[in-house]
Amino acid sequence: MARNDATDHPRTVPSVNPSGALNAVVGPFARTGRYYADTWRHYLAQESGDVPLARPTLAIAAHAFRDEIALLGLRARRPIGDAHTYARIDAEVHDALRFYGDGGWLEHSERFFTAPSPPADVSVRTAYSAGRPLQRLSFTSGYTPRRGEPGGARWLTYAANTREYAIVLRHRRPRPWLVCVHGTEMGRARLDLAVFRAWHLHHDLGLNVILPVLPLHGPRSRQLPKGVVFPSEDVMTNVHATAQAVWDIRRLIAWIRAEQPGAPVGVYGLSLGGFVAAIVASVEDDLRCAVLGVPVADIVAVLGHHAGFHDDDPRGRTVAAAEPLGRMISPLSLRPRVPLRGRFIYAGVADQLVHPRDQVHRLWEHWGRPEITWYQGGHTGFVESRPVQHFVDAALEQSGLLDSSGDPTETTECA
Repeated sequence: MARNDATDHPRTVPSVNPSGALNAVVGPFARTGRYYADTWRHYLAQESGDVPLARPTLAIAAHAFRDEIALLGLRARRPIGDAHTYARIDAEVHDALRFYGDGGWLEHSERFFTAPSPPADVSVRTAYSAGRPLQRLSFTSGYTPRRGEPGGARWLTYAANTREYAIVLRHRRPRPWLVCVHGTEMGRARLDLAVFRAWHLHHDLGLNVILPVLPLHGPRSRQLPKGVVFPSEDVMTNVHATAQAVWDIRRLIAWIRAEQPGAPVGVYGLSLGGFVAAIVASVEDDLRCAVLGVPVADIVAVLGHHAGFHDDDPRGRTVAAAEPLGRMISPLSLRPRVPLRGRFIYAGVADQLVHPRDQVHRLWEHWGRPEITWYQGGHTGFVESRPVQHFVDAALEQSGLLDSSGDPTETTECA
């Protein structure tokens, strides 16, 4: 029987350190300094490893520092909760371990992600971005947690999250489709269009491009309670958000296939979106390709790493207890269905947010060592990396996604 009283597992959460603000300011400099020193040490020793060596340049140090500043911003949006919040999180984690264990989902995680039906209430309207026409699509998500899932009742109270939104760049004639899944703190039209180089994918490569909004992002984050974000310290928020993200994107793919039967479809995800795209590519059939940029492999492990809890901190024990839940929603527990020739990964050797070895390399190994490129930069360094841009274009071509008739320069269709 599920336990609803969070006091069943009383925890004493450490009080806030008065020097925390100072540490927040000094920390990025200190961590960047240590990283730069380690980079020199590894480089001079020419230590071989799973990941290519980072060149110890000022540019690479700047990339690492930029990642540390980004972490500060992410933590500001995800403050460490109080004792009551962590007691509730801890209780839900233990309830979830029993619930998913009894249901067999911890051992067979592919069963956790159920296939949705195509959306029935799709709304498409014409809009413009920087003077260029596009389409704004939306439909009811239809995702609901299973009866009795810990945190499920709370999840259903997030009204703005019940509708999926997407930006669509579409040609008049049938063309292949690429679903671009954004990262944390994205889900805004202009930002997503720029980061994915969506107009290039659409005009130059001739693709229909669709950019969905992940749960609790963009317009789906309106009027949410403070601290409700994805990803977050709240384990069950991450579980439900992951489940809904995969559900929504599969529903979007179902809509694409209903609109254009037989159309080749690929997925391309960045960071958190790479995590979601990797799962979609492991549960959805007949995808032509999956391109993962700086992808997360285990979201609970990443959050536990960046939380920085001491060994005697009870919150760390909660994160450790949640590891089976992290594995259940990890692509590392699933077998990719995209053919090997259609799997591609890129990542930064200096990434301070998604660890190159613990996250990216593990996913690369699990995916059968597909084609991968490592750039000399941090988590967001791919944005200005020409090698990454060329890699993505080549990946889409090599996978066969671009093999289709038609003129890539056709005008976008606006409904």
